[in-house]
Amino acid sequence: MAEYIHFLFVALFISLTGVMAPGPMTAVTIGEGSESPKAGSFIAIGHGLFEFPLMILLFLGFGFVFNYPYVKTAIGILGGGFLIFMAIDLLKGIHRIDLHSSKNSHHPVVAGILLTAGNPYFLIWWATIGVTLILRSVKFGFIGFLIFAVLHWLCDFIWYSFLSILSFKGGRFFGAKFQKIIFAVCGVSLLFFSIKFIYDAVKNYFI
Repeated sequence: MAEYIHFLFVALFISLTGVMAPGPMTAVTIGEGSESPKAGSFIAIGHGLFEFPLMILLFLGFGFVFNYPYVKTAIGILGGGFLIFMAIDLLKGIHRIDLHSSKNSHHPVVAGILLTAGNPYFLIWWATIGVTLILRSVKFGFIGFLIFAVLHWLCDFIWYSFLSILSFKGGRFFGAKFQKIIFAVCGVSLLFFSIKFIYDAVKNYFI
């Protein structure tokens, strides 16, 4: 039991470093959170809908799929394309604030699924660091793996929920100007990540 508790503490720390690292999910959570304090929770749920099946596949030994170059390239290009769409949507949000409309073209749960599936670095993390943690959890049986999986996802849920609540409170305190700044920063950030995803995918395939 002591060995398993130690493993969970290590897994928790590693998970938090991955979750709290700035990325597309962070940008979208802050942007969506400025309009709804529940956005982060829904994004985390969408993230989990993709992540739990992935963890199970890795548990069953299917991690080798991510080693194929064309798989990484396809994920990078598709993910980059989706991020461009998200960036444009967030930048349009600046105009929606002027119209006093909070209507979004996508639900945060869907955004969570697509952002997760289209992030090549997320998949690489699971194919390397994540699969190592899963292999260590296997020593404690399926229940040990399941507890680890839920704990890892809870890190996502708590962090993204916190970010969206913080963004929402800030938006209500500082007003529409603050929301415009948030949307602009998040939109530009997503454009940066989209270009990086596509560039890295093409470069890695041909080099």
